[in-house]
Amino acid sequence: MTVTIELKGGIAVVTVDNPPVNALSQALRQGLLEAAETLDADPSVKAVVLTCAGRTFIAGADVGEFGKPPQPPHLPDVVARIESAAKPWVAVIHGAALGGGFEVALACRFRVAAPDASMGLPEVRLGLVPGAGGTVRLPRLAGVETAVAMVTTGQPVKAVNALSAGLIDTIVEGDLTEGAIAFGRGISNAPLPAPLSERGVASPDAGFWEMAETSVAARAKGEEAPFRALACLRKAAESDFETAMAFERETFLSLRGSTQAAALLHVFFAERAATRPPELAGVEPRPIRSAAVIGGGTMGAGIAAALRDAGLPVILVERDQAAVERGLANVAAIFEGSAKRGRISAEIAAERIAGVTGSANYAAAADVDLAVEAVFEDLEVKRAVFAKLGEVCRPDAVLATNTSYLDPNAIASGIVHPERFLGLHFFSPANIMKLMEIVPAAETATEVTAAGFALARLLNKIPVRAGICDGFIGNRILKVTRAQAERLLLSGATPAAVDAAMRAFGLPMGPFEAQDLGGLDIAAFQRRAARARGETPFAPIADRLCAVERYGQKTGGGWYDYQPGERKPHASETVAAIIAEEAVHTPRRDWTPSEIADCIVLPMVNEAARILTEGVALRAADIDLVKIHGYGFPRWRGGPMAYAEARGLAEVSDALTRLAETGLAEPPCALLKQAAGGGKWPWP
Repeated sequence: MTVTIELKGGIAVVTVDNPPVNALSQALRQGLLEAAETLDADPSVKAVVLTCAGRTFIAGADVGEFGKPPQPPHLPDVVARIESAAKPWVAVIHGAALGGGFEVALACRFRVAAPDASMGLPEVRLGLVPGAGGTVRLPRLAGVETAVAMVTTGQPVKAVNALSAGLIDTIVEGDLTEGAIAFGRGISNAPLPAPLSERGVASPDAGFWEMAETSVAARAKGEEAPFRALACLRKAAESDFETAMAFERETFLSLRGSTQAAALLHVFFAERAATRPPELAGVEPRPIRSAAVIGGGTMGAGIAAALRDAGLPVILVERDQAAVERGLANVAAIFEGSAKRGRISAEIAAERIAGVTGSANYAAAADVDLAVEAVFEDLEVKRAVFAKLGEVCRPDAVLATNTSYLDPNAIASGIVHPERFLGLHFFSPANIMKLMEIVPAAETATEVTAAGFALARLLNKIPVRAGICDGFIGNRILKVTRAQAERLLLSGATPAAVDAAMRAFGLPMGPFEAQDLGGLDIAAFQRRAARARGETPFAPIADRLCAVERYGQKTGGGWYDYQPGERKPHASETVAAIIAEEAVHTPRRDWTPSEIADCIVLPMVNEAARILTEGVALRAADIDLVKIHGYGFPRWRGGPMAYAEARGLAEVSDALTRLAETGLAEPPCALLKQAAGGGKWPWP
């Protein structure tokens, strides 16, 4: 049964059991409605304790019902029935009470929680607003300030903070159900607080709503749902309950079919599928319980920190003792910084730092399950590292390179037991960025590839399998992005206009701002390597900037000028002069922001289609995840492939053809033209 009732001395224990996360299926909604009716009719029942089996409270909607016509009973009706019950209900929260699950908890007259529980209304992350009274009841419980912070960000709240905010009545230590039953007995004969539907909302300080709108605008960057959620909360504060409920429901229904909601739902399902790709179903991964990181620079320290965050002991290997000490200091700085910002406690920081040991001897890595190389991006240097690792590590240990451009097959050449070798491309900072490209080499064993995906799950990262080519998936598309940005400059746009247009499109930073932040010398190094391979990368302006050592913020000038000690970009006369010289034979025109975005984004889509054709990516959704989690493509647009499909692949193909006719892009590839006929990518 999905919902069961057990009577314990006047307390009815209603247990929800709908594995794996007690999602609000039609059967569960029906069961809760019937339980409320049954228990109201039983005179022996004094109070109701609502608890959940398994690892979590009701964690939200049933994703299996997404996109299907809703079936009664509808959640708002279930929530209203629980709230109007003659017997007081107590929500017993463990794990996570999210979305509709938290709305059910808000319907209960009381809420108790386990110490490690969390709760929240994350609907904006799916392009929606709460649809069963969350924006109306929450401000009546905890005030508009807390409600705005929770609903417009979708961030959950831990139990201790929920208690201080008034979201729950108590935290139960020990046996949660027994503690809740005792709580139920204590309130069964006491005066009851009014249901939330009958409470008012305290008025916030003057100017609160204007400040909230400014804050939401700074975070949303084009997302519609956070603004609509804020409007619902304001309506709840300034109107009666029924009016606010009607406004929330109307908003929810209008967003449910929106383009942004469809895009965010696409990303949600892609993320769920990413960690367990179908091609690895049934494959047992090699276990990873300990790790070594070779190289203690920025990337190596970040990888070590990510491994420690997941609880793995880490050995940091460097070329000499001085480098070891610098590497350990880099790792310590990461955790100390997290503690200073309040993300972890000082005690946790100390424990994680203590779990990293250093050595200048590769033999220290002899017994680890995983060794990750994170040294300078030079083929011979990396091959030397793996020659040593191949000698000292166990034959079943996974050996991984963190290369971002080099051919893993070339790195692995000559290694002992090459089947254990794998590319694991972390993104910087590795302890924060969610993306990990997993790149099997020619002889990589399937269970080693599976180990990469298992590691990603352990590190709470989004893994994407990538084939071998220059730049894999993400950096290969990034090269197109940068080339298109330069073509725009040659044809009349300015760096500031290009960056502003891409921010307006939804990226956190424009391409020239991003290059100045990361350093132009990094891409210049890759271009030199590409030319050595006989390729002809397009970067006429960037090459000239590097020739005069304008590498970005670190040298006081790149695409922009920077004042000493400042990060604010200023238009550069030097850059303008170089652009003018390089553009002397290129027709110039005026550009609108939307035209600029098309000139960059549509060629990205075209390159992504080539990547699919070549099998470098297995799924269109994988490319979307790479661009969202590694390069800041706006999540609410669904990634470049979903964006192109939603916009219309025929329109994208035609627009690319027009750009190609003026020399501003490559023409649409065969796959894009084929997909344009059917309106969908042939890969899921």
